[in-house]
Amino acid sequence: MQAIVVYESHWGNTAAIARAIAEGIGPEARALSTAEATGEALSGVDLIVAGAPLLGFSLPTESMLKGIAANAARDPVAPDLSHPAMRVWLDALPKAAGRAAAFETRIWWSPGSAAKAILGRLEAAGYRPVAKAQRFIVQGKYGPLRDGELGRAKAWGAQLAQAMK
Repeated sequence: MQAIVVYESHWGNTAAIARAIAEGIGPEARALSTAEATGEALSGVDLIVAGAPLLGFSLPTESMLKGIAANAARDPVAPDLSHPAMRVWLDALPKAAGRAAAFETRIWWSPGSAAKAILGRLEAAGYRPVAKAQRFIVQGKYGPLRDGELGRAKAWGAQLAQAMK
């Protein structure tokens, strides 16, 4: 089984979760930013797991990312805005008949869901869900991840691999 874990990450937390999920899935899985997960990287993939941070109660928008860029000099941690937003990546995803899962990083009390929005868009592109969307907790806007979240992500990756068998 070939799998990719695609992520949008601004302060490194979502990228860390994506790498842990890929590790849990196994050696046939790769964690890729939205900039890397194009064309050939999608060829022959059986499972796409996609994730992004929850911002403004949903999947980040272009206007949110412009706001992050405009305020970057004031942030204690410089944001990484070098890759396309998950929304943009999902809009460009070719229709297919594969399997999918979605996750988000968020502060614990935030309403809304980026993961549900991602899973809905993956379904619209022909990817059937293999699991319910997952939430991984960040202790503040910039991180760090809550203790135990990387282990939880790796275990969820192993569950996804098992569900694909």
